[in-house]
Amino acid sequence: MNLHQLYAVLLAGGLVLLASIAAARTATKLGLPGLLLFLALGVLLGEDVLGIDFDDAQLAQLLGTTALGIILVEGGLSTRWSDIRRLMLPSALLSVLGVAVSVAITATGAHLLLGLDWQLSLLLGAIVSSTDAAAVFSVLRALPLPRRVAGLVEAESGFNDAPTVILVIVFSTGVTDLPGPLSIAAEIGFELLAGAAIGLAIGWAGTLALRFVALPASGLYPLATVGLGVIAFAAAGAVHASGFLAAYLTGLLLGNAVLPHRAATRSFAEGIGWLAQIGLFVMLGLLVTPSELPAALLPATLIGLVLLLVARPVSVAACLTPFGMGWRHQAFIAWAGLRGAVPIVLATYPIVAAVPGSRQLLNIVFVLVVIFTLIQGPTLPLIARLLRITQPHQAREVEIEAAPLNVLAADLLTITIPPGSRMNGVEIFELRLPKPSIVTLIIRDGDTLVPDLDTPLREGDEVLIVTTPATRAEVENRLRAVGRGGRLAQWHDGAGQSGPAPGRIGREPLPLSGARRTGVPALGRVREVAASWWAGITPKGLQRDEP
Repeated sequence: MNLHQLYAVLLAGGLVLLASIAAARTATKLGLPGLLLFLALGVLLGEDVLGIDFDDAQLAQLLGTTALGIILVEGGLSTRWSDIRRLMLPSALLSVLGVAVSVAITATGAHLLLGLDWQLSLLLGAIVSSTDAAAVFSVLRALPLPRRVAGLVEAESGFNDAPTVILVIVFSTGVTDLPGPLSIAAEIGFELLAGAAIGLAIGWAGTLALRFVALPASGLYPLATVGLGVIAFAAAGAVHASGFLAAYLTGLLLGNAVLPHRAATRSFAEGIGWLAQIGLFVMLGLLVTPSELPAALLPATLIGLVLLLVARPVSVAACLTPFGMGWRHQAFIAWAGLRGAVPIVLATYPIVAAVPGSRQLLNIVFVLVVIFTLIQGPTLPLIARLLRITQPHQAREVEIEAAPLNVLAADLLTITIPPGSRMNGVEIFELRLPKPSIVTLIIRDGDTLVPDLDTPLREGDEVLIVTTPATRAEVENRLRAVGRGGRLAQWHDGAGQSGPAPGRIGREPLPLSGARRTGVPALGRVREVAASWWAGITPKGLQRDEP
């Protein structure tokens, strides 16, 4: 590829990206998942329309798997732990037992209704039994649903990719070469446990690193966070564990930790997730041949109905009834099992493994995803209202940003007021710290309080002060002076000793500002008494302006 060809490729890629963004906006207005228009754009660019020939299933599998890993990192970062912490067991059950039940019922339906052999039937059941994280996140988060319902479906979509990938790989080896059920269960268990351990370990280590290591630029925090998710995904895959689960759990830990620039990190991850979705769906649209799709219309409709009306409701009921979840919530969760990129990417695995008839499976899965996304996605709000599970007045949470003080060009000073200090009883305004310094917090007897200007300091207080590097030395000197000279430290020099330093009220000099130090103790006592009298009759509002 020469330089001019590179420019042409980048130009085409930029135009496709902008067209996809416009398609996402259109899909949102129509109440459709954006994936449908992304797929349509890929089909439009394909060999039967605009003539781009792309049929490399192995490349599509590699790029699709990478994109799914990034999407799951973003999904974990944007999932609130408070929404799913009590739902881990039912969501894990849906992701394992629910997938097994769905695979068995869908495969039986494919064998009886379509006449497929058992290998293709099992592959089809495994491919379409996984809900899609991108589709679920984009649709459900726009609905005012109970936390329990939305969190359960989101957690399921984050967890159930792992067992379906394992089943698709196992079934691609051939029915005669299939290991026993115990061997399959042991392999699934190992991949899930190892993937979870790697994801949690990297998420925990990343949280410690990002919390205590100040990076030189705020833009590095989002890069580091997404990079940790990618590392977890790759590390788990390298040891034959579940990279999808590791990526999701790493994102979940990092997204719910108290880290700098959380809002910026989530915004960046959301943008990367959108880019991965757009590239993934356009590529999958390119992969199919439109002229072959009409033949898959009837088989896809039949299998989709079996999945939507039988397999999914039965698997949801089997997994959630023991947890006391009502039928209305179960019905909505069954209907909300959206399919998207995951089944289409999984359909490339048997093609790469050269399973006979696997190209037919890709067409069936593609048509099934399009038809039933058109049916389920736009009707989810209606189904939620009919089942009376919506919460239209549910409050939206505010976004809170945090940044290290070095990024804000600020210093955090802490002081502890010892017994006998003359700072005891001094009110905040009497500290007269140089601007823009401020006392932000006081820890007193194990409790915290936010002080106002009239709050007096007490022995044993731990005081937090935010200042700037330019005024830090002046603040420290002022605190030492007040610690030695008390509230009358304005009459002393920086060491807290008597001296000619003038005091000011507003812009007028104090009457005693010209008094000079003398060795006669009586004169010093007179000056202190006079200063106390003046401070007592002067409004505090005027004293606060004194430097």
